[in-house]
Amino acid sequence: MRELSYGEAVNAALHRLMDELPQTLVYGEDVGVPGGVFGVTRGLRKRFGERAFDTPISESAILGSAVGAAMMGRRPIVEIMWADFSLVALDQIVNQAANVRYVSGGRLRAPLTIRTQQGNAPGACAQHSQCLEALFLHVPGLRVCMPSTPQDAYDLLVTAVHCDDPVLVVENRTLYFGAKEPVAVDGPVQPMGGARTRRAGSDVTVVTWGAMTHRVLEAARALAGHGIEAEVVETPWLNPFDTEAVVASVERTRRLAVVHEANVTGGFGAEVVARVAGAGVPLLAPPIRIGAPDVRIPAAPVLAQALVPDAARITEEVRHLSGKP
Repeated sequence: MRELSYGEAVNAALHRLMDELPQTLVYGEDVGVPGGVFGVTRGLRKRFGERAFDTPISESAILGSAVGAAMMGRRPIVEIMWADFSLVALDQIVNQAANVRYVSGGRLRAPLTIRTQQGNAPGACAQHSQCLEALFLHVPGLRVCMPSTPQDAYDLLVTAVHCDDPVLVVENRTLYFGAKEPVAVDGPVQPMGGARTRRAGSDVTVVTWGAMTHRVLEAARALAGHGIEAEVVETPWLNPFDTEAVVASVERTRRLAVVHEANVTGGFGAEVVARVAGAGVPLLAPPIRIGAPDVRIPAAPVLAQALVPDAARITEEVRHLSGKP
């Protein structure tokens, strides 16, 4: 066990992967000599030399080269500094990487890992704060995960790089420098997928992922003070998604709320609600989705904070859903 912050856990996983898998490369904008804009790739260039290197400011070149390298036997780990910037390389991700196995009839593969981060932070503004997981979850052939803890930041990245399909690992910069926690390192590669119950409860199921997990847990503690026991189900893997675990929880509580930072319309929360409805679970109240409204995120921190769900808003909406005063 090592005491690591979220960002340090990512760094530890990268060091392990480059040690164990000589075919790995780590590259992107400022990830080599500078060690990453958030310091997550610090020390890789010094230890592994040219296997960790900086690139020009060209997301399409980064992703295009990574697809080719992966098809030729490498396991590239590329960083897209902000998830918003991945939109510049949608062709390389959606039309190329996600299609390699299918269009080759299984003869080729693209074991490519894309690390990026998203979410609102003070002053992030409209082009640096979008939550885009639903866009990529719509694409067959892409695996997507969103770790919320240092342990998951470590484990999910190790699992992603060992996968023979392209994987998008979506981190969150508000978590990079959080409190340190004990992290089990150098253990076996964890299986892909699976949800976990972060808090048991009997009155309502709250499904969430990524940085919102911490706000949901805070809200669950506040709800307990009102006599409402919320079961918090975190799904760090969104593809593959653990539908069975979510349905099993909702069958017990008969109420469902889904919380994500992304805006509500077209968010993955709608898919979660649809899967529960498709399972035929008899609900005591209509399910709710809690997310950002359908507006751009302003640069002013006070305005941005008013849009992104916080613990107080989650508490109030779930309290209303529960039917308890």
